[in-house]
Amino acid sequence: MTNRDYYEVLGVGKQAAAEEIKSAYRKLAMQYHPDRNPDNHEAENKFKEAAEAYEVLSDTDKRARYDRFGHQGVKGGGQDYHDFNNVNDIFSMFSDIFGFGFGGQQQQQRRRGAGEPGADLKVRMQLTLEEVATGVEKTIKIKHWTTCEPCTGTGANPGSGTTTCSTCNGQGEIRQVSRSMFGQFINVAVCTTCGGSGEIIKEKCTACEGEGRVQGETTVKVTIPAGVRTGNYLTVSGKGHAGRRGGSTGDAYVEIEEKDHDLFARDEDNVYFDLTVDIATAALGGELEVPTLYGTTVLNIESGTQPGTLLRMKDKGIPHLQSRGKGDQFVRFSVFIPKALNSKEKQTLKDLAKGEHFHPKKGHKNSFFEKMKEAFS
Repeated sequence: MTNRDYYEVLGVGKQAAAEEIKSAYRKLAMQYHPDRNPDNHEAENKFKEAAEAYEVLSDTDKRARYDRFGHQGVKGGGQDYHDFNNVNDIFSMFSDIFGFGFGGQQQQQRRRGAGEPGADLKVRMQLTLEEVATGVEKTIKIKHWTTCEPCTGTGANPGSGTTTCSTCNGQGEIRQVSRSMFGQFINVAVCTTCGGSGEIIKEKCTACEGEGRVQGETTVKVTIPAGVRTGNYLTVSGKGHAGRRGGSTGDAYVEIEEKDHDLFARDEDNVYFDLTVDIATAALGGELEVPTLYGTTVLNIESGTQPGTLLRMKDKGIPHLQSRGKGDQFVRFSVFIPKALNSKEKQTLKDLAKGEHFHPKKGHKNSFFEKMKEAFS
């Protein structure tokens, strides 16, 4: 919504603590709250702008992405950024921050003739690192409430009709006005008699017993972009639970979960692979085939490569989700030391041990404690 700096919007510094950010947002929300500024479009925009800034800066991960990449770091790419299209969206996400519910039409999105909105649902999707690296299209089955076909979601038997609810006079909601130190607030609650539809069914549909929805299953194809990680999610609009009696359908959120890999470990967009070689290869060097997320590739081992060395394979890691390029693959180098030797092998090693190049040079830090002492000195 806004191109202004989020810290500027809330009037806090970049080092502001979470409580300071929360306090600044609450102050602005009180000032520009639509119930206190009726018919003031500018105040509503400022209210939305403050909510957008708070959503990003109050979340540790989003704030880190914003600090590094700016607005582009928290928009698109399957991330959990929200774009507020109206004030209703804001109240659905932030009403708990104030310790009491804001009122007005923003608290419940209702209209005459509309039933109770359906709930959102969450589906977990497990991906391998290979799927994360390349992106993938998945087919998932969602079990949810679906619109009843015989009554088309009305909850009434075809031709039976409805009557206006006498409790809410067809509005679908009950309004209560209250006053506080912050001004006048209007609390809006769903009419419990008609369930928010504003109408009473004369004859309930036998298929759904008046609910307007039934339990069902839907198959959905989801395209997962390369570079996602555990905790990211994608929104599949309109695939949540169907609402009661013609209410709007919720959304489905597909949450990503990475499977553990037998060969690779992920760190941000880099991956690590442990490679163990024999003594001869470590000493003489050579070329070895090494697995990557994109197939095998040849890695050049320099002669004398020491155990613990990290060898970098550029662009063999995970693609960056919100920018071009990839991470790297790092190969952790270790040497296999045999425990069982035959007599010939033992004699060969004894002969090699007599050579001048098979002993550490004077001053060589080969002790763990010597290395630790050197690191902290």
